[in-house]
Amino acid sequence: MKKILIVVTSFSEVKSTGHKTGTWIEEFATPYYLFTDKGFQVTIASPAGGKAPIDPKSTAPDYSTASVKRFFNDPAAQERLNHTVLLKDVQAADYDAVFYPGGHGPMWDLSDNATSTQLIETFYAAGKPVALVCHAPAALKNVKDKNGAPLVKGKKVSAFTNSEEVAGQTTAEVPFSLEDMLKERGANYVKGADWQPFAVADGNLITGQNPASAQLTGEKVIAALGVK
Repeated sequence: MKKILIVVTSFSEVKSTGHKTGTWIEEFATPYYLFTDKGFQVTIASPAGGKAPIDPKSTAPDYSTASVKRFFNDPAAQERLNHTVLLKDVQAADYDAVFYPGGHGPMWDLSDNATSTQLIETFYAAGKPVALVCHAPAALKNVKDKNGAPLVKGKKVSAFTNSEEVAGQTTAEVPFSLEDMLKERGANYVKGADWQPFAVADGNLITGQNPASAQLTGEKVIAALGVK
């Protein structure tokens, strides 16, 4: 049985705007069910442990995909997101892959989180899939390869675009531009059309552009694990 670690944010409010944030629930629910329906064992971790916040905007009817509806009709899954394990208690050796859902939260509490950075480095060095979608590639900010260079340098990486941030009127919700940060670290930043599904795998580094890309990103993890 494959074991997948899902790392979610603990960050719940952007102080400068007062807006509530957290995990964009589609980006958690879609891969969660992709993995569990395959029989994978999933562990959910967060920097603070305990209840992981959900971005309230992501629960609106406009964003209520099949996986989101399933989640909100699944008390067991909700219970698991309400009782995440503490990130610092997690051992990469116990898992076959790691998946980071987005939302604005990870921009704030995972981009400079040393525990998360080291965890990603360990997964990657072990040849295990590392997947991040939408704003979650912020967690790659300080990740280095075995030679001390930015992990993203020279690699195809996707993430939420500047144009999507502007169109969504959410530039005040983020501490930096995700697209710019990745480019500054030498990533070969790639993207599809705004709001459309797009994901890319460069070896075991798998990234998706936006909420609509959660399915593709999860599927690439399954493929990387050699599971049909």
